[in-house]
Amino acid sequence: MDESLAKIRHERSVHDYPDLSLQDGEYIEFAFKRANICRMMIIVNTAAAVILILFVYLIMLMGQNQLNEAGQNFVFIILFTLLTFAILGGVVAMRIYKGNRLFITNRRVIQRVMTSPMFHSVNVIDLGSVEDASFHQNGLLSALFHLGTLRLSTIGDETTYTFKYSDISHEDLESVSKLISDAKKKPKE
Repeated sequence: MDESLAKIRHERSVHDYPDLSLQDGEYIEFAFKRANICRMMIIVNTAAAVILILFVYLIMLMGQNQLNEAGQNFVFIILFTLLTFAILGGVVAMRIYKGNRLFITNRRVIQRVMTSPMFHSVNVIDLGSVEDASFHQNGLLSALFHLGTLRLSTIGDETTYTFKYSDISHEDLESVSKLISDAKKKPKE
């Protein structure tokens, strides 16, 4: 690649992803995230929980004449607390969804995994150390929504890096495999 084009792509990658520590001349080739169906499931589940809680509240309003004022306040506090937890759960789930990313640069693979707001990890491997890239799907829903697991196996210690719930296309997988192959052909700097 032309050196000036590589510099422009590096500057653009640094601008677009300021939280990544990119080396000089390194730029993002692919930025994968979890499948959009995961985000939709979070939104639908949170909305369903909120609607269910509000429905229960409406039912309670109909039967309020049998509760005194203290009982009504107690029911309201419990339902408000449940509503808060449902919305907070949706916000946390969305944060975790956005915290899981896989970046493939012209030199490295950078994987960010977040399993909770308190636990996240970053795995970084050189492209030349990757032996195999594959995409696996299991089950009818996975095939229906093109949802699967991207696996990158390394040379030597045989570590496997997985990126679950992704919707990587066949073309993207071929491009990643070509990047890995090209990285192996380049002499070490």
